Amino acid sequence: ITAFKKVIFLNPNNAEAYINMGLLLHKQGKSDKAVELLKKAVLLQPDNAIAYNNLGLSLQGITKLDEAIEAYKKAISLKPDYAFAYNNMGNVLKDQGMLDDAIDAYKKSISLKPDYAEAYNNIGFALNHKEIFDKSISSYKKAIALKPDYAEAYNNMGNALNHQDKLEEAINAYKIAISINPKYAVAYSNMGAALIDLGDLNQAIQMCNKAIILKPDYPDSYYNLGNAFKDQGMLDQAIEAYKKALFLNPNFVGAHFNTSLSLLQSGRIKEGLEEYEW
Repeated sequence: ITAFKKVIFLNPNNAEAYINMGLLLHKQGKSDKAVELLKKAVLLQPDNAIAYNNLGLSLQGITKLDEAIEAYKKAISLKPDYAFAYNNMGNVLKDQGMLDDAIDAYKKSISLKPDYAEAYNNIGFALNHKEIFDKSISSYKKAIALKPDYAEAYNNMGNALNHQDKLEEAINAYKIAISINPKYAVAYSNMGAALIDLGDLNQAIQMCNKAIILKPDYPDSYYNLGNAFKDQGMLDQAIEAYKKALFLNPNFVGAHFNTSLSLLQSGRIKEGLEEYEW
């Protein structure tokens, strides 16, 4: 950052410095500041497709999704073969719930870059949300074939297999994801959920606790842990876990419902009814 600031101080019209510094700030989670710099970059170089693509990423980071799409469209108009911009636009469309449009954008990015593993993974994710699980899994497999160490694709494939009740296959996919990235908290949590459905509650608790150690601010891990405790009849521990999930995400519907159910089952009727009506 300091080096880029020095370059800009010496040459305030250096668009590349604004672009690079903006992208770095975005990666640091400072997307609001990145947007300011990248807007300066596109003013200095209005024909710079990379600047518009990076502006789209930063706008997406501050959830200005419509503006992000416009930035990606501008990048594509300047560089029609810009596969990354199509993929990034697909991500915004997915976030807006426009799954078919997102899939079309991902497919366009793949037509321009056939070895684009991330775009195949993203198609799989969108198809998973559309509950088209066989095609989703097929897309994840293509991503993995292109990028064998793609932990996220293995995790996502595990989720699709889980939806099909192919629990053993799902667990195997999560295990591979973890073998690639031993600090992959989400995969541990998802494996915990699958193990609950399989009835292996002790192992599920271990997986959820491992996920919590790695990522203490991930509410799903506490929710899954609560489910394992609930199925074991350990209602006090279940309630405690659900409350931790709700502390992190107060609008977690499943955690509210299961907290209410656990309170009622443990005889705490008034608290259970109050929680049910949250």
